[in-house]
Amino acid sequence: MKSVEHSISFAVPQPVSRVFPLFSPEGEKHWVPGWDYENVMDTKELSEDYVFLTKSHDHAAAEAVWLVKRYRPDVHCVEFYKVEPGDKVGVVKVCCEALAGQHTQIAVTYRYIALSETGKAFVSGFTAEAYEEFIKEWQRLLSDYFAAKG
Repeated sequence: MKSVEHSISFAVPQPVSRVFPLFSPEGEKHWVPGWDYENVMDTKELSEDYVFLTKSHDHAAAEAVWLVKRYRPDVHCVEFYKVEPGDKVGVVKVCCEALAGQHTQIAVTYRYIALSETGKAFVSGFTAEAYEEFIKEWQRLLSDYFAAKG
């Protein structure tokens, strides 16, 4: 298998204005344990074509180069390319939608494209069940973050 894509949506009891900023390199530091990145830009302000690096996080076998593919804060949507040279390329999309009662619906899509035999092995093992477990962890971490923030 050369590529795989999975999408899941879930809701959190927080306004979109508090949720959407968490899906950025700086925002993830607040709710993802061990998350850090190397900022190679002159700013921390997210924009299209923004580039940053990670060492070994989020399905990464090694270092990854992240590029912001699309950034639409007006509609609370961001897409990233995640390039792991010689292994795989990921396309990560997170869109948030304001719901009634100060809740937010979060839709998360991951698509991986294999670049090598190692990448193909990853893609083959990236099942719907594995993805569901991965996103359940997001839900738990976000819930813990907002519970601690009050």
